[in-house]
Amino acid sequence: MTTFNRRTLLLTGGVLLAGAASATGYSLWGGMSEEEARPFYTEDGVALRVTDPVAYFTESEPTPGSAEFAADWNGATWHFASAENRDQFLADPEAYAPQFGGFCAWAVAEKGELYSTDPTAWKIVDDKLYLNFNAGIQKKWEKDIPGFIKAADNRWPDILAEAQAS
Repeated sequence: MTTFNRRTLLLTGGVLLAGAASATGYSLWGGMSEEEARPFYTEDGVALRVTDPVAYFTESEPTPGSAEFAADWNGATWHFASAENRDQFLADPEAYAPQFGGFCAWAVAEKGELYSTDPTAWKIVDDKLYLNFNAGIQKKWEKDIPGFIKAADNRWPDILAEAQAS
């Protein structure tokens, strides 16, 4: 398995520094909340490999987005299948954006590392979107979803701080 490319993470610019500061209780970049300051996994600046994040919730499946319905949020460009989905996302992005910056939920929990994700390896748990590296890793994650979510939630601030330091 390959881990994320630090350059990809850093495409989010100062967002990473703000995330680390927010996780430690400091406020940077105009007082962004911790949620707003989290970096997102992108390819060429586009989140979710051009997959519409709202469609996971409304269509119950990964759905390709289109540059025609793109929006910028939190240091990444997000593509949507429709203007309606884009507008729904922009009204409450934290409700639709994937957890752990769109990085693999299992890798964050189990390894404390950031792995890229496959948009087809996903699950919504308690109204939150989680992505995994691939279907095989997702099967591992599904063996203890609550435990992995708890572990990942605990590790996430340290991962942000470590990424910021490198």
